[in-house]
Amino acid sequence: QVQLVESGGGLVQAGDSLRLSCAASGGRTFSTYAMGWFRQAPGKEREFVAHINWSGDTTHYADSAKGRFTISRDNAKNTVYLQMNSLKAEDTAVYYCAATNRLHTIVVLTSMYDYWGQGTQVTVSS
Repeated sequence: QVQLVESGGGLVQAGDSLRLSCAASGGRTFSTYAMGWFRQAPGKEREFVAHINWSGDTTHYADSAKGRFTISRDNAKNTVYLQMNSLKAEDTAVYYCAATNRLHTIVVLTSMYDYWGQGTQVTVSS
């Protein structure tokens, strides 16, 4: 079973940037998982942000993230990243990374991810 630990969250001002990291350990070889980032704001359901396939050459974003966020991975470091630019107050949420065994499709549903991290808080002040 893979363990996921997010880091890099914090309090920033609108327009600033943050880079989240998610380090994986245990389980199978990291490159055998596709990875995703999700977020959950207070009182709202957890929502999809970005997905990256096992090799890193295919990515997919929620409309809210397109053009501002970039997901990437370094399989040698067992780490997936989320670079967030031009942050807005509405990006405030707990951000979670997740791993899925489903390698041959873009995965956006929370139910299709098999492993989750504990989350990291991102707060954007306006």
